[in-house]
Amino acid sequence: MNINLMTKNTALALALIALPATAALADSGLTGCAAKKAEIQQQIDYAKAHDNSYRVAGLEKALAETSAHCTDASLRADREADVRKKEQKVAEREQELNEAKATGRTDKIEKKQEKLEDAKEELAEAKAELNK
Repeated sequence: MNINLMTKNTALALALIALPATAALADSGLTGCAAKKAEIQQQIDYAKAHDNSYRVAGLEKALAETSAHCTDASLRADREADVRKKEQKVAEREQELNEAKATGRTDKIEKKQEKLEDAKEELAEAKAELNK
């Protein structure tokens, strides 16, 4: 099996496993840096339970950095900047789609439409993150 495919499959599996945990954090009422630290701690607990010492080390470093440097104001500013970036990307994709429509080539139109939909999904995720 291809290494990149294995890595992607592993990452996908871990993301799917962590999804219920992330939902539980959303229900905890924590926001901002407190929620971010709780999420990292939950990932550390999961990595420890699965004997993933390299992941634990990286997450513990991330937790220390978050504890030392995270403020709710800076986190919000970062998330707002991410939303603005994603909005710009959507606008660019809309322009690309309009240009493709002008050519009349359905293959290009379909490809640009897919990219626009992806950009809109990323924007929706960034907006959801903004409210955490």
